[in-house]
Amino acid sequence: MVRSPKMGRRAAAGLALSAVCLGLDTGCVIRRYTIRSEPPGAQVIVNDEEIGPTPVSKAFTFYGDREVTLIKDGFETKTVIQPVPAPWWDNLLTEFFSENLVPFTLRDEREFKFDLQPAQSPASNELEDRANALRAESQAPPTPRRRGFLAWLGFD
Repeated sequence: MVRSPKMGRRAAAGLALSAVCLGLDTGCVIRRYTIRSEPPGAQVIVNDEEIGPTPVSKAFTFYGDREVTLIKDGFETKTVIQPVPAPWWDNLLTEFFSENLVPFTLRDEREFKFDLQPAQSPASNELEDRANALRAESQAPPTPRRRGFLAWLGFD
């Protein structure tokens, strides 16, 4: 059997095409968190972005702390700094492999549950005392920021 140079090129092109197709189907990471509240239906704000009423889910790209605020009528507003740490397979050393080379989809789904407390009206005398303290603070003259050129340089 005699092989021609054209057949060798076709085989190389077919091999390259199949390698590209296999490369396109590798690695994927799906990250998602779900926020639930007791009672359900609280409005959720994450990092100053309104997400929706609980239970609510959102996809994310980066790990780290999130400021979660839950608001519901008749309940105290709750603000929490919620850490979202990276899993062992998604760190500085393994991220490239898990995102690009693993031949299946990795899922990282987190669930956070928060309990809301019923709102309590403050006692009228406590509210009045706070108002008087704020009024007195607002009428006091402000302290000067600098006491001259030498104080600006750090000398007293």
